[in-house]
Amino acid sequence: MAQFGIELELAVLLSVLVVGASVFAAFEIETAAWRKMLKWSVMIGLTLALTRPFGHWALAVPIAFGALGLAFHAYWCGKHGIHPLRATPRRKYYELRGWSWPE
Repeated sequence: MAQFGIELELAVLLSVLVVGASVFAAFEIETAAWRKMLKWSVMIGLTLALTRPFGHWALAVPIAFGALGLAFHAYWCGKHGIHPLRATPRRKYYELRGWSWPE
């Protein structure tokens, strides 16, 4: 079996980013770019920093954050009557987030 270095962590992080950004983009339309960059920078930095001391167990970071985020997302959307993949009704979603509705 081939030994992986940091490539496995980078591949998982890239996969999480691509899938997460694609599936949940509708929920981040008005979120400031700096907040999205900070969130991903923390997750990537923490995962890569933990790779040397813990090896591939560092992948627990993006997996755990993803699972917790998904569970909270499903709970929050269900509680507020928002579709968990389409962010509809859109006007209601904007109001709940405190965003102004585009004119």
